[in-house]
Amino acid sequence: MSETKNLLVELFVEELPPKALKKLGEVFAQTLLQSLKGQSLAGEASAVTAYASPRRLAAQVSAVAAQAADKQVMQKLMPVAVGLDASGHATPALLKKLSALGTDASVVPQLRRENDGKADVLFFDSTAKGATLTEGLQKAIEAALAALPIPKVMTYQLADGWSTVNFVRPAHGLVALHGADVVPVSMLGLQAGRDTHGHRFEASVDPVAIKDADSYAAQLESAGAVIASFATRRAEIERQLKAAAAVAGGTPIDDDALLDEVTALVERPNVLVGQFEEAFLAVPQECLILTMKANQKYFPLLDAAGKLTNKFLIVSNIRPSDPSNVIGGNERVVRPRLADAKFFFDQDRKKSLADRIPALAKVVYHNKLGTQGERTQRVAAIASAVGRQLGGDELAHQADQAALLAKADLLTDMVGEFPELQGIMGRYYALHDGLPAEIADAVEDHYKPRFAGDSLPRGKVGTVVALADKLETLVGLFGIGQIPTGDKDPFALRRHALGVVRMLIEQQIAIPLNALVDAAFAAFPHGMLGDAHTDLETFIFDRLAGLLRDQGYSSQEIDSVLCMRPVRIDVIPKQLAAVRAFAALPEAAALAAANKRVGNILKKVDGEVATKIDPALLREAAETALSKALDEVKPKADAAFAAGDYTASLQALAALRGPVDTFFTDVMVNAEDEKLRANRLGLLATLHAAMNRIADLSKLST
Repeated sequence: MSETKNLLVELFVEELPPKALKKLGEVFAQTLLQSLKGQSLAGEASAVTAYASPRRLAAQVSAVAAQAADKQVMQKLMPVAVGLDASGHATPALLKKLSALGTDASVVPQLRRENDGKADVLFFDSTAKGATLTEGLQKAIEAALAALPIPKVMTYQLADGWSTVNFVRPAHGLVALHGADVVPVSMLGLQAGRDTHGHRFEASVDPVAIKDADSYAAQLESAGAVIASFATRRAEIERQLKAAAAVAGGTPIDDDALLDEVTALVERPNVLVGQFEEAFLAVPQECLILTMKANQKYFPLLDAAGKLTNKFLIVSNIRPSDPSNVIGGNERVVRPRLADAKFFFDQDRKKSLADRIPALAKVVYHNKLGTQGERTQRVAAIASAVGRQLGGDELAHQADQAALLAKADLLTDMVGEFPELQGIMGRYYALHDGLPAEIADAVEDHYKPRFAGDSLPRGKVGTVVALADKLETLVGLFGIGQIPTGDKDPFALRRHALGVVRMLIEQQIAIPLNALVDAAFAAFPHGMLGDAHTDLETFIFDRLAGLLRDQGYSSQEIDSVLCMRPVRIDVIPKQLAAVRAFAALPEAAALAAANKRVGNILKKVDGEVATKIDPALLREAAETALSKALDEVKPKADAAFAAGDYTASLQALAALRGPVDTFFTDVMVNAEDEKLRANRLGLLATLHAAMNRIADLSKLST
């Protein structure tokens, strides 16, 4: 490989889609590097630095050669008997093969013969010329552009007026420098050079002529007034936000997605402080925060208590000596947005949530499952049934009331404008209507948990309605065959199932899963749904297994408990803790192996083996000892189990190790005497039942 230099490639384009920019920059740089490595123009030590701004994608790759080293190529041709005739001349088959390789019969004397273990074979050894950087970079840029995760392609016309190309945005410049030398590649109708463009208004020169690959970022910042690196620009915005917030006496709202989006919108960030009239703070802060973030890309400022202030931070793309016009302009723009939010809030409160319920009958939920009104009635029926089991008639009544109101805010102007506020606005309107806090909280919380790691409903009413809402969704969609497949889960059923599991475990809800599923199915009209009980419960257990894996339990531990299909989900963490403690005992491995052996013996028996032992038929000392040990251990294990102390229940079984080992050494289970055989099988069945109340211990056997 020839002497290496750093390489710079930049594609200058019109404003790229901000939400995709970070990913576009990363993929462009990484694909370029991998393609150059694949062509041996870059080595394993070569690294890439990605640059991405609103109007450019660029990458700097270290240690790139002007030409790749030549390669020795060994080409297996064909058996000697096929390639050469009796006189040693090339056959037509060999000549055709050589022609395909770009050579002819003149190389026949140089062909190497080697035995591949079956026959003598002809090999053609040649030297492949290493790729030049020009041809290699052309391929690499084409690969990088093809790999970009472009949200939507544009078709535009080139300067010649005839040709058209497809790309995410019209491209206007291509820079390709190897050290200080231009690499003559072309792309999207552009010829590579060294000229690029800086900030639209604040660049000191235009174009910016890049001296060499190493001076790119520094020149763009000094002469072009552009911070080319996405990461550097993001860090600078974050620094300025904190500094400006400290001066303004607040804390900027924490939102990584907004920070990424703003980073993709500006080339030269300048954070300024704006403010609005305090009267707008009478509107729920969630509404004001959302309108400022979503519509204006501002960072609202919060006080020490986390309450919204009337100040906000603007990330401007220009740095005028007097920023008052920029600040004033942004304040004028945000005022109508906040006024709209206030208008929606005031209008919505003129009609109670209860008065909106009848209109839900006009909103289609699903063509096979009816309207939102019908769905609301089903959720209320499930919530009432679950509430009665958890807290009697009072909780059932509260859950029913909250469930009927839970979807009413979907018909408000505020939620129509900002769907993200559903539930949140319902709580505000419920409180305005004079409803108790637990009902209002439940209206908001019935959507929780909305995502992995989200908080759970804050009260019993909210938990019951959240369970009912998720169960109604799961049962309804499973009942009409809308089951997630592969990556496709359009109704977020995996998230709903995980929410059910989390609530049952973390809120310690002692209702059997099958009872909850049955209550949900019972809320639907007869004949509307197919029988999906088993499929749904399996689906929920699969989500549970995934959650437990994320919490650090091993597949063996999880399988040992879940294969038993526990009736109550809330006790599963205690069962797993017991299994883990048991597995740490010195007797565990032997008992798990014995348990597996017992299970295999019992499986081979026709019919069910009764857990019954006749002491008169215990002939061998080993079986007598095992029966006696069971008589001593089983009551202790049963008592601990009944008290909910699963760890103690399993640990009591450790005393059985010796008697079990001796039994299998000294006793023939399948005795010829039918009564003896039945009694010994009964002894093993009793042992098996005692050992597998909490988990299938055989799953711990490797």
